[in-house]
Amino acid sequence: MNHEKLECYQRLVFVAEEIAKRVAKWPRGFSYLADQTKRAVISAVLNLSEGNGKRSSSAERKRFFQISMGSISEVSACIDLARTFGLIKRHESESLKSFLKLAYVKINALP
Repeated sequence: MNHEKLECYQRLVFVAEEIAKRVAKWPRGFSYLADQTKRAVISAVLNLSEGNGKRSSSAERKRFFQISMGSISEVSACIDLARTFGLIKRHESESLKSFLKLAYVKINALP
């Protein structure tokens, strides 16, 4: 599939893998944040791939990319909250957010 070749897609899948590993270790009282973080990263990946598969309308394609970028922003905020609550360390959050930022920039540059 064409979306699998995109660097931004590969970065988002990596972040999804890392998120899954980390949230599995969070205390039970933070399941709401774990669920929201997973949903947001899933949305980012799926909307990117769906937008990349849209060939009928560039406006529709761009709309899916914008939704993906919105979800990336949501994941970033979830990571900030996780760091605030002591669920992840600063260097982990900075690393994940750097991958998100690069994916965001790459998606924004897609035609």
